[in-house]
Amino acid sequence: MKRLLLAALLPAAIAACTADTTATTPADDVAGQASAPADTAPPATADADAALSAVLQGAWRSPENSARDAYRHPAETLAFFGLSPDQTVVEITPGGGWYAEILAPYLRDGGQYVAAVVDPATLPAGGGRDYQQRSRDGLEAKFAGDPERFDRATVVAYDPAAPVFGPAGSADLVLTFRNVHNWRSNQQAQGMFDGFFAVLKPGGTLGVVEHRAAADVGDDDESGYVGQAQVIAMAEAAGFELDGQSEVNANPADTRDHPNGVWTLPPSNNHDDADDAKYQAIGESDRMTLRFRKPGAAG
Repeated sequence: MKRLLLAALLPAAIAACTADTTATTPADDVAGQASAPADTAPPATADADAALSAVLQGAWRSPENSARDAYRHPAETLAFFGLSPDQTVVEITPGGGWYAEILAPYLRDGGQYVAAVVDPATLPAGGGRDYQQRSRDGLEAKFAGDPERFDRATVVAYDPAAPVFGPAGSADLVLTFRNVHNWRSNQQAQGMFDGFFAVLKPGGTLGVVEHRAAADVGDDDESGYVGQAQVIAMAEAAGFELDGQSEVNANPADTRDHPNGVWTLPPSNNHDDADDAKYQAIGESDRMTLRFRKPGAAG
């Protein structure tokens, strides 16, 4: 695997992975941002940066997925979260596997990638159970179809009402990308953050990327956006300490007032054809990028 990664390495990719992630403030003031520590990414080794750059150039990534790097900034985001190739990393509800295509190959030789998915059997019969079953089946098929990259990836199924993501204190890093709004709408968010705290080692890191509202939103909000202060409060209620925030995934052009919420914007593009140019010009949503730490000495 290491030979494959080094062969794929390109100098331009290395430069991308060391991009400056100095915090900047979006055009409008964001609730909760002022209390966040400065954006200081944990140090990363040159070898780890090179390996991540090589994975991002991997031929197994589809052109459609790679094109979204411009909005999701995976190299900068993962560096900010302190990713290293020897960690045990749990990704929460990875969906179609956009980040799994990066994380599983990167961690294959020296670490462990764990995909935490909803256990369909814990849900009532109907659309929700069917959706989660299709999601799990699709992810497992992706892993089985490319053993060179994914044979060491594991899947853990959890009950959203009482989430357990692995043995207590077993993970170095827990990551979640654009999921908090779903948990809030299902009244499951605090339980999820409690589960993240339990599975992490003392000194472990929780990384959260989420669609960012301009201020706090109600429990019944259906826009897909969440207030930054609300996410921080849930993490702190679970026992975490806010360790840093980054504006790498900020988008000041996002006005957050779209007719179909975040799904109006790319990549969902739930809008009238006549408005396509308008929403393509905005791009993907404005997003908070927050790093939390579980108190205690790292193992």
